[in-house]
Parts: sequence; structure tokens; C-alpha cells
Amino acid sequence: MPSVLTTKKLTKSQESLLFNAGISWVNYSAIQIEFNKNIIIPATIENAIITSKNAWLAVKGNTKIESAFVVGSKTEKILNEANIAIIEKADNAKELADQIIQKHAEKSFTFLCGNKRRNELPKMLQQHQIKLNEIEVYKTKLNPKEFQQEFDGILFFSPSAVQSFFQVNKSKGEVAFCIGNTTANEAKKYTNKIIIANQPTIENVIVQVVKEFIK
Repeated sequence: MPSVLTTKKLTKSQESLLFNAGISWVNYSAIQIEFNKNIIIPATIENAIITSKNAWLAVKGNTKIESAFVVGSKTEKILNEANIAIIEKADNAKELADQIIQKHAEKSFTFLCGNKRRNELPKMLQQHQIKLNEIEVYKTKLNPKEFQQEFDGILFFSPSAVQSFFQVNKSKGEVAFCIGNTTANEAKKYTNKIIIANQPTIENVIVQVVKEFIK
């Protein structure tokens, strides 16, 4: 029976996808999220850039967001549930930056982000003289754990999770299943056996696992 390590705790429905395929798994939280309680958030944010659902959870109830520009289907879903108007949605930060540059360059934005946010989006907007105010609303902390067990695959959902795992573990020939190109680029520093999801969702990462091991 193939076995995998997932660097994020899966939901029951996600676990059932592995179980039904005959794949065993170990849940491990490679990162920990800590909300920043010492920040001052504007009462109203006209145009919020949100690239992670953690950013919304960190400010939920403390501000009113009039319009959102988001990355990822999970972020889109949680903001839809909060009845926030989503103006643009993209699969990654570069794609979102391109949309903003092409269609919303005259606007001012507030980027609700974490301490490990990538430079790509802010840099692109800055190059096009688009006004951007950054507020660090949460911190991502690595949670490294050493594993003696060998796995056939490891599921990674962020570059930070890759860093956390390989801080105390070495590649033993397993396949790294990555949620997107940014995560895969980090994984390439440690292994050359990488499979990238077709869509940036946890479920699609699991689909790639099943395709790889159940043939």
C-alpha cells in the first residue's frame, strides 16, 4: 500500500479520497499561523488584496472590506460566504498583479499579508506606480518535525511547508506533490521528483497522488 505524508491536516472528505484509493497517509502540520493582534486596521478597506484565507481570518470582524482582489478558490469561497464583493480572482499572485495592472491601475490598494509574503505582487504594482499599503496581519511559523518513516510521496501546499519539512529531513527518493509552481520551485532545492497539481487546490494535489500510485 502506498503511503504519503501530508504537510497540512486534511479534512475527512479529503482523507476519504486517499482511503478509497487504498493509499495510507500521515497528517502533519508543517506550519503554524499566528494572527497579529497588535496592528491597527482601517475601519473600512476599499480595495483589499487577499492572497490567503488566513489574511481574511486575521482581520475578520475588525474591518469592512468593500472590494476584494483574491488569489485561490479557497480564499474566494470564504470571502463569498462573508458577502464581500470579489472584483478579480486569480490562481497566483503574478496573475492577480497582471489583472490589477491591466484593469485597475488607477485605484489604491491595501495588501493584507503574512510575514512570508512573496515580493512578486508588490514589486509589479510598484513598477507601475500603483498605490499599495501593506499590512502584515499574520505570521507563518515553521513547525519542523523529523520523520524516520519513509514515504512514497509528500504533499506540499506552500513554500513554507517545504522549508519546514526539509529543515530536519532529507529526501529519501519520495515524490513531492506540490499545489503550485511557487511551492514546486522551493521543492526543487531539495528534490527533482516533483509533480504539480493541475489546479491550486488540496483536492487536485490528492488527485495527482492517486494518479501516480494507483495505475
